[in-house]
Amino acid sequence: MNTEITVKSEKIFEGKIVNLRIDTVELENQKYAKREIVDHKAAVCILAVNKDKIILVRQYRKAVEDFIYELPAGILNIAEEPREGALRELKEETGYRAGTIKLLYEFYTSPGFTNEKVYLFEASDLKFEGTDLDEDECIETIEVDTEEAKKMIETGRIADSKTLIGLLHWLNS
Repeated sequence: MNTEITVKSEKIFEGKIVNLRIDTVELENQKYAKREIVDHKAAVCILAVNKDKIILVRQYRKAVEDFIYELPAGILNIAEEPREGALRELKEETGYRAGTIKLLYEFYTSPGFTNEKVYLFEASDLKFEGTDLDEDECIETIEVDTEEAKKMIETGRIADSKTLIGLLHWLNS
């Protein structure tokens, strides 16, 4: 088995959402290497199905300097269960409360440098109750049908990995 044993870990940055550390690891061949690791809180993503459409949010993402379309998503609060977080984020970002919610997938976003884990849920039996956005969120909500979702994927308007996973699941179900 090819494992890497951490022999030293140095915290470089501690933030609200992410921490950065550099680990020195011993490789199987007794050589050493450095690994830059972004510690990231777990997150949830919601494939919200409203009749024959799904709900997307459009928001500006500073990291990519652009507006992108995504499934509603967010970071879990301390000690919050993924299901609770998914219901909370869905209500906050879209204004919908789900009558039914089920876990579809758990996945790592980019395990080459981060331990961020996303729990992807499908929510249905939706009832609109009004949004409750965080003070730093500026979000537009849209609903798209299968044809529009396919076009958005094909033309690159959907470029977010968690959203691609959710939409491809929905389109192939």
